[in-house]
This record gives sequence, structure tokens and C-alpha cells, in this order.
Amino acid sequence: MGEFRSSDWFGKKDKMGFIYRSWMKNQGMPEDMFDGRPVIGICNTWSELTPCNAHLRDIAESVRRGVLEAGGFPVEFPIMSLGETLLKPTAMLFRNLASMDAEESIRGNPIDGVVLLTGCDKTTPSTLMGAASVDLPTIVVQGGPMLNGKYHGHDLGSGTSVWKLTDDLKTGKISYNEYAEAESCMSRSPGHCMTMGTASTMAVMVESLGMSLTGGAAIPAVDARRKRLAQLSGRRIVEMVKEDLRISKILTRDAFENAIKINAAVGGSSNFIIHLTAIAGRIGVPLNIEDFDDIGSKMPLLVNLMPSGKFLMEDFYYAGGVPAIINQMRSELNMDTLTVSGKSHKENIEGSGVNYNKEVIYNFDEPLIPEAGIVVLKGNLALNGAVIKPSAATPGLMQHRGRAVVFENIEDYHTRVDDPNLDIDETCVMVLKSVGPVGYPGMPEVGNMVLPKKLLDKGVIDMVRISDGRMSGTAYGTVILHVSPESAIGGALGLVENGDMIELDVANKRIHLEVSDEELAERRSKWVQPPLASNRGYVNMYVKHVQQADKGADLDFLVGNSGSKVTRDSH
Repeated sequence: MGEFRSSDWFGKKDKMGFIYRSWMKNQGMPEDMFDGRPVIGICNTWSELTPCNAHLRDIAESVRRGVLEAGGFPVEFPIMSLGETLLKPTAMLFRNLASMDAEESIRGNPIDGVVLLTGCDKTTPSTLMGAASVDLPTIVVQGGPMLNGKYHGHDLGSGTSVWKLTDDLKTGKISYNEYAEAESCMSRSPGHCMTMGTASTMAVMVESLGMSLTGGAAIPAVDARRKRLAQLSGRRIVEMVKEDLRISKILTRDAFENAIKINAAVGGSSNFIIHLTAIAGRIGVPLNIEDFDDIGSKMPLLVNLMPSGKFLMEDFYYAGGVPAIINQMRSELNMDTLTVSGKSHKENIEGSGVNYNKEVIYNFDEPLIPEAGIVVLKGNLALNGAVIKPSAATPGLMQHRGRAVVFENIEDYHTRVDDPNLDIDETCVMVLKSVGPVGYPGMPEVGNMVLPKKLLDKGVIDMVRISDGRMSGTAYGTVILHVSPESAIGGALGLVENGDMIELDVANKRIHLEVSDEELAERRSKWVQPPLASNRGYVNMYVKHVQQADKGADLDFLVGNSGSKVTRDSH
């Protein structure tokens, strides 16, 4: 190819060229860095307020070495970092904002290709969404999962063990001192959740899509091979720029179908649907909520990881990681899809893809669960769909009819859930309203409501729970999520009253509120929309423009892309 995109900045022999080069030289850049070599942006989501990504400065240095070795010009830049563990009210509220940050930082600067450094849940989809809207050569380098948690002789899994330990504390099975001790035992190295939570799911998604080098999704954050992969990625992005291998050539419909199937096989998070749909919307690939059911729901579960199983990401890596899954599923996948290596999945796993531990990775014809993909439910309670993750649910509750116990919002839930006088038993269906994209706002991970203490004391460990929110990929239970349209905009979920009967039938993909159309119409005529969360700033813009869960919860004006062209100079 001819001149690179960055030549519009550094290749000019006029006032603007002087400005662009001169101010970069205040960092000590020698003259030959502006000789027309590819400029590689290292998009870093490092932040000490995002603990999962707090080691990404080190990873960036490995990427930088690789870029320099390949003859590129590395430039690192920060964007808004989204930490699921600390950021209130929810990191999901700011995913679209971070995507805008990534998009405009990439488009507006002299960048020919970009390396996305990500880790915690929303940093991966937000940067991918932003990069897809610009469509430059792009490669993703994940920070990697933490080492396995170790506590009193057994493994602890991020998130998954938190829910179990919290239930044990609530019922007096463990003391607070034991509970506090587990904090340090669970999070004992840099990296993101080491369960198959959303962060690990996003890492697998990226590799399944072909957006990262093969074998990288499960490498622990502190394993030297994580830095090796980062350095190789730095070399590879320079080659991708020279080949003009843009993100749109990789993110094809076939690639999205591969990701959906592999997500089912690894027991990935239900959040996968929200994020993959939003990425598809940015790159212009048609993808709807029914596709996740049609393509993925019949896929077997092959990976025995928490929350659907026993092991953790460190074990998954040693067992063979994503290449072993691709090899097991090769008859079901589009093996000829292009990846960032410049090769297909078929070529990438030649000589690898071996399963080294059949307790962790099951054979395709002898799966852990025969049909485990996320199921899309529809009915008068969710006209546009809701989702359930069967691999994390209780089989005996997959067909259930129960009386609704309604919580109008998260504050109502917290106030009443442990009230001894709450009229609830294990056959009831817990319903939580106003936690959707508009209602909360931001669709937080509160859908896996902790059960009432009086039921936990009886030994109840699961109940059917329904909301328009999400749940952490580390969570488990018979939880119906992403109900669309949501309650805060007039969806039927907002009309549910205490005592209504609700029927769940996962086999027939149905969620039904046993209230007549006439009664629902009467309730709707009296319904009053809850007040919006904010009348200013980003949150105000968000609640006015966010799409519903079945559309990926992107902002309506961000769907599609604007490309990489910038026609006007700054001075």
C-alpha cells in the first residue's frame, strides 16, 4: 500500500506538519520516527480504580517492544476505564461513553493501527465498539485472569464464591472473620475474574471472533506467556497495517456465529448477548436476539468452570484453552474465517488444540451438558425477549409456575427482602422492576437477587427470579434477565402485581404472566412512569437515547460507524 493514514499529520511539509512533529519531539522523539513508518496506538484502559486492569502498564510495555521490533512507531493513550467492582451505579451505564472515548481518540489522532488493552468486563466491548466505528487494523490484548483463589484447602472463584460465602454468612454457617479472610484468599494476583464471568467470557469472545492471537484468552495475568503474547501482538499489528487488514474484514457474520457457539460451549456469561449485539451494530453485521437462541441454545457445555462447573480459568488454560474448544467444535464452526493472524481458525490451531485435561474440557460427543447455550424466552411478560442461562440454573425450576413477589425497585428490595413478615416461600417468583437500561439507569448486575434470609435458613438455595437487569457472569441460579421492553418504559414487567401467577417454561422458550389482556390494559391506563434518574449530563443523554437490551443497549445515534477519515486540520 502507499502512504499510511498518519502521513496526513507527520508527512506534511508545511505549518501543520511542523506543529504535529515538533510537539511530539518534546518527548524526545528522533527525526526518523516520522519517516513514514506505521503509527500504532496502544489504547490503554489501565486504572488503579479498575483493579482488574491495574497491571496493564506492564502489558503496554511488552506491546511497545513488539511494535518497535517490527518497525512501527508506538504511541500509548488512555481512555476511560470501567471497573465493574468499584464504579457506581454500574459500569454498564458508561460502556457507551467509553466507546465514544475510544472511537474519537482513534479517529482524531495520527494512528494507522490500534492495540486495545482490556480486561475488566466493559473495557473489552467498549473499546471494540469504538474501534469498529473507525475500522482501522485492530488487535486486542487482554490482561488475563487472576490466579485461582485458595482458601482452607479449596479453590475460590471470583464472584461465584462471593455469592456462596455471603449466603453462608447470612445463615451463620461461617463467621465474619472467616468471611473477611476469604477476601484476600480470593483475589491474590493481578488480573480479572478467574471464573467464567463476563471478563473471561469477553476474552473468549475476542479469541472466538478472531480479534486476538490464538491461545491468549485464558493465560493468567501473571504468567510470563501473557507478556510474550503482548509482544507478539505488537509485532503483528504493524504487519496488519501494512496488509490493510481492517477490523471489518475480521468481524463478519461467520465470526459472530462462531462466537455464539463457543460462548455456549464454555458456559459464558449472559452479558455476552448485550455486548456482542452492540459490537455487531457498530460494524454493520445483522444480529438479533433470536440468533443467540437459534445458533447457540443447542450447543453443548464442554468446559467445567465456575459458575456452571468446578474449575477456574487457570485450569482451563493448562487444559488447552480456547484452541482445544475450537478443535472439539470444528464440525460446528466456520473454520475458514479470517483472524488477526492473517490466517483462519483452521490454520491457527494446526499442531495445537489438544485437550490435556478431560475433567476440565469435555469431548464434544460426551459433553458436560448436552444443550447449554443461552435460551431466549418470549411471552406477554417479555414481548421482545428475555434470557436465561441454563448451565447456571436449577434443572427442577426450568419449568415452574409460581406466585409473584414484587419489588418495585432496588431500594424496595433491600428494605423488604429479609423482613420476617414478607409473604414468600420457595415456590414464589421474585420480580424486580426498574433495573433496566433506562430505569436504574444502566442495567446493573442485580438480577441474581439474594434470597430472603428466612428461606436460606430453611436450606433453599435457588428460586425463579425475574428482572429487566443483568447478572454477573460469575453468578448462578434460575434467573430470567434482560426483560424487554423494560418496566420503566411501560413494559409488561412494570405491570406485575403481588399475587400474579407467572409461568416459566424454558423447554418451550416461554415466560408468561397469567393476567388477561384486558386486565393488563386496565393496569397500563393507570401506570405512571417513574421519574428519570437525571436531568443533566451524560446520564440524561443516556436515558433518552439508550436502546433496549434486545438491541444491545447501545445509544441509538452510535449504531453504525463513521470511518477513519478526518478532513480538517486543527490550526
